[in-house]
Amino acid sequence: MHGNIVCGTREALHLAWSIATRPARRTPRGHGRDARGRESDSSIVPMKRPNKVEGQTTMRSQEQAEAAEAVEGRELAKGKTGEQTRVRTQCRNALQRALDRIRQAARRDHAKPLTALWHHVYDVNRLQEAYYGLNRKAAPGVDGQTWAAYGENLEANLRDLSDRLKRGAYHARPVERVYIPKPDGRQRPIGIPTLEDKIVQRATVEVLNAIYEGEFRGFSYGFRPGRGPHDALDAVTVGIEKRNVNWVLDADIRGFFDAIDHAWLVKFIEHRIGDQRVVRHMQKWLQAGVLEDGQWHAQEEGTPQGGSVSPLAANIYLHYVLDLWADRWRRQYARGDVIIVRYADDCAPRARRRPKGPPERVTVQPMRDGPSEPACRSRFQTTPGGCGQKPWS
Repeated sequence: MHGNIVCGTREALHLAWSIATRPARRTPRGHGRDARGRESDSSIVPMKRPNKVEGQTTMRSQEQAEAAEAVEGRELAKGKTGEQTRVRTQCRNALQRALDRIRQAARRDHAKPLTALWHHVYDVNRLQEAYYGLNRKAAPGVDGQTWAAYGENLEANLRDLSDRLKRGAYHARPVERVYIPKPDGRQRPIGIPTLEDKIVQRATVEVLNAIYEGEFRGFSYGFRPGRGPHDALDAVTVGIEKRNVNWVLDADIRGFFDAIDHAWLVKFIEHRIGDQRVVRHMQKWLQAGVLEDGQWHAQEEGTPQGGSVSPLAANIYLHYVLDLWADRWRRQYARGDVIIVRYADDCAPRARRRPKGPPERVTVQPMRDGPSEPACRSRFQTTPGGCGQKPWS
């Protein structure tokens, strides 16, 4: 057609909308649908009409074409389909709703152990999310299985893993021990679990976090969702600058991850976890042992650093051994303000008044019916509020 098209604004918009929603040709790639639900090419077809051209009752052919192009669809990114994105989003929403139900059950009764948790762990969709959450370039464990190699047949591997977890046929593998240098010249032992152990541990931690995030104290910052070292440093800064604090106690638990008592850790876990399948698998990871220089060594105490479950186990242990006691002590017995910031096995309590007696007279008493190994060394420092003097001078 040549020449100008003279028509009203309503007619022009109707013509543009008709052109935009016209069924597309069927092609081998066609898996999408247009605005009326009819099959079309794999493109995203918008559902809104173009804006009106105010003050104009006539449109030339070029302007009419631009109005039609205003509602043109766009091709999907290569390698992705809307169906895959939609399904995965629905799976994530379902997993999140399951965690929300666990949180609600944990909040209703803080003293009652929770049961029926293991099926949330071996859910294939949760295992898949745990797999995608792993570091893709991490070193393999004793079996040599890498992230990429496991993903070549991911669906079958995850279904087999889920079936073994459901039947109780899953066995934890020993961790491979390596050493990395510490700033003070010593060596820090690191345990590298196998890929399947990483997947199951990550899924288990996600489920247990829904329970323990409502239990942990607010001054605990280490290895918790939504918290990090900078948050702990901010809390220390605010406590020193904004509160009436004179003394700072910087405490570090010597060899904490290597000295965790397995029996007491299991008792602490059973206080809130009533599903014995979860408890048994925690015990499997604790007792799997380590493989060093080709030799297997049993691990009677401690938890290897490097696995996903180790930070959570450490937080659970310190929650009952340190956090609950410290929180109760500062509320009932402390003189003045006492502020505590703990990041894993490092803590920095700050007080308005100094402890009684010189350091050689300050002793760590065993907790009643609890772990009796103090294993704590302390370094005393001062803040500007201390006038630059040592606490014991």
